[in-house]
Amino acid sequence: MNGVSVYEENVVTTQNKEKIIVLLYEGAIKFLRKANAAIEANDYRVKGNCIVRAQEIIFELNMCLDMEVGGEISDNLRALYNFMYKRLSVANRKCDSQMVDEVIGLLENLYKGWSKIANQD
Repeated sequence: MNGVSVYEENVVTTQNKEKIIVLLYEGAIKFLRKANAAIEANDYRVKGNCIVRAQEIIFELNMCLDMEVGGEISDNLRALYNFMYKRLSVANRKCDSQMVDEVIGLLENLYKGWSKIANQD
C-alpha cells in the first residue's frame, strides 16, 4: 500500500459518522463533475465510469440510513437517493449533462447541511 492510500484510509477510519457522510457527498459531486467534463469531451467510457462511481456512493448512503431511528427524515432521504440514482441512470444512457447537474445540485444542498452538522464538534 502506498503512502497516499494509507493516508486516505486513515482519514476515513478516524472520522465520525457525520464527517464520513460529508466525504461521501464530496466524492459523489467530484465524480459527477468529471462525468460532465467527459460528456463534453465525448469520452463515454470515463463518463460512464464516473456516473457509476457516484451511483455507488449514493447507493451506500441509501443503505446506511437507519429507517427505524430516522423516521420521516430517513424516508425522505431514501426517496431522494432513489430519485438521484435513477436520474443518473437516465443521464448515463442519454449523455445528459443537465440531468447530472440536477443531481449535483441536490447533492450540494445535502452536503451543505451535513457539513454544518459535522463541524459542530
